Amino acid sequence: MTTRTVDTAQELAAFLRTRRERLDPQDFDLPSRRQTRRTPGLRREEVAELAGVSIDYIVRLEQARGLRPSAGVVEALARALRLAPHERAYLFDLAQQRPRAADQPATAAAPPLARLVADLSPLPGMLMNHRYDILAWNGEMARLLLDFDTLPPARRNAMWLCLMHPQMRELYVDRERVVREGIAHLRAAWAAHPEDQVLAGLIAECTARDEEFARWWAERDITVNGRGHKVIRHPAVGEVAVHFEVLMPLQDPDQRLVIYRGADEASRSALDRLCAR
Repeated sequence: MTTRTVDTAQELAAFLRTRRERLDPQDFDLPSRRQTRRTPGLRREEVAELAGVSIDYIVRLEQARGLRPSAGVVEALARALRLAPHERAYLFDLAQQRPRAADQPATAAAPPLARLVADLSPLPGMLMNHRYDILAWNGEMARLLLDFDTLPPARRNAMWLCLMHPQMRELYVDRERVVREGIAHLRAAWAAHPEDQVLAGLIAECTARDEEFARWWAERDITVNGRGHKVIRHPAVGEVAVHFEVLMPLQDPDQRLVIYRGADEASRSALDRLCAR
């Protein structure tokens, strides 16, 4: 499959259409119209009315005809479409109305952060960039998930491993939710880093090789989870439920520190046994 970076005009058009079609007209105080609705969601003229722009403007945006909406218009569209905060941020990224970092994406762990990951023991910890490349990890995380040292650096990517690695494919009890949330994060990162060829290549490979990824990617769900819950099916200690936190250092905002904690007494005991092995 050909690798491509983000065509922001096309993606903006598709995103606006999908969000418009997901809305329920009954949730809006709009004038009643007699004609039967042929498509789901709001009509273009209704979105135009709610956003305070012309119908032609909405048509041109949804047809990717070269418009670059101002920050004010993007905000009006976000309100009209009732976008969640992470969806609003995605829309601003697509419209290229948010400042972007000039530095290249991190491909190695900042030394202070690598030391911090090691110091997190006995809590499992790892460091990733926006692509889900795993840059550093401690022994507890390796015992819980996978010995990343056995992999070539190019394959130390959490999304690729979850889709392609036999051990990681079976790791999560609620695999669909975990993968869908990961895809939703990856799409947000894709819009925020439209020139990242490596990220575009990862998405192209996953789309070509995994039917579920391709189907869920096409749904254009967006989310950025700073914390959450997973249940891991570990071959040595059984099921382990963990809470996770994702922290972004101010000095290195492209790097994400991920920390796992046992979610209950049984899981904490399982982690203790695992770390003692």
